[in-house]
Amino acid sequence: VDVAIAIVCHENRLLICQRGPDGPLAGYWEFPGGKCEAQETLEQCLQRELSEELAIIARPIQMLECIEHAYPHARVRLHPLICEHESGELRPPACVQTRWIKPSELTDYRFPPANDELIPRIIALLSQKGSGDGT
Repeated sequence: VDVAIAIVCHENRLLICQRGPDGPLAGYWEFPGGKCEAQETLEQCLQRELSEELAIIARPIQMLECIEHAYPHARVRLHPLICEHESGELRPPACVQTRWIKPSELTDYRFPPANDELIPRIIALLSQKGSGDGT
């Protein structure tokens, strides 16, 4: 399953969403995004998912290395994209809650195992670029 995920940045913070109580990985935190539909680019998928799920628009600015992970219920290929929030107020119907956090706070939240190698990369990258404070 190909999944586009957005690391949405705004005012030195990142957007994370908590999964609902039902389904696999219930209660875990994640980056917004979703499964790519047929004939859809990663960027188109993210635009659609962010609009449908959160009512925001974000501009992709950098693609990160793809991550493959096998869960008992599915094998996923995560396609992370660093994005800049452009417009819209969060309206999160698809998740329990959302938060804007500092990149260094990512390790304070429980993310799905597929994100294990991604989290330190994001912290290092955004601290290096000055998008986070690294503390």
